[in-house]
Amino acid sequence: MKKTLAALSLTLIALTGCNKKEDVLVVGTNAAFPPFEYIGGASGDEIKGFDIDIVKQIAEDSGKTLKVENMKFDSLIVALNSGKIDMIAAGMTITPERQASVAFSDPYYEATQVVITQKQDDQIHSVDDLKGKHFAVQLGSTGDIMAKTFTEQVTAFNTGFEAMMELKNGKVDLVLFDSEPAANHLQKNPNLKLQKLNFDPEYYGLAVSKDNPELLKQVNASLDAMKSNGSYDALITKYMK
Repeated sequence: MKKTLAALSLTLIALTGCNKKEDVLVVGTNAAFPPFEYIGGASGDEIKGFDIDIVKQIAEDSGKTLKVENMKFDSLIVALNSGKIDMIAAGMTITPERQASVAFSDPYYEATQVVITQKQDDQIHSVDDLKGKHFAVQLGSTGDIMAKTFTEQVTAFNTGFEAMMELKNGKVDLVLFDSEPAANHLQKNPNLKLQKLNFDPEYYGLAVSKDNPELLKQVNASLDAMKSNGSYDALITKYMK
């Protein structure tokens, strides 16, 4: 009888643990990509941003509590496929290479790459002028991938902020970075300038495991609802200044 009660207790504990896990939506991000995700808030250590507000709504629509995990950008897909997180919300561009590993939501934001240089630099006027330059990029980003098509001199950092600092210190010729976060960084760095070249547009998506089609369905339903009811446009106005 004691053995039976002990077994039942263990089962109840296990089931309680499972239920708690099922009630939480764990989202991985890299909170150094403003305005999409960044550290701020009244306490100074809250993860905030455009993407975070979107996943808050997705969690609410799913009846779950949101938990956001901050990690290196290039470790996000590994974390997703190992089950450490349920979703990636990190201004992640949809690419064929990433689609081989994860399932993406419908696109929710159109972006492009831009070039950032020292303000006095007048050497870059077209894409051809990028050949042979020394690039700073964020590790694992679209800029990281693109830079390698122009040069072998690519220095990659865990955050765009670190890449900008490398440029400010004169150790590289330019930074290749996503348009909106680049503009955000330049607000605090008047000695740098942004140049738009003839790059193709790219589209951000929220990534989930290929083994979780129900979550993907909910993500797309939430995105559709936000675009229909005006809350998506309200976030654009709030974050894209």
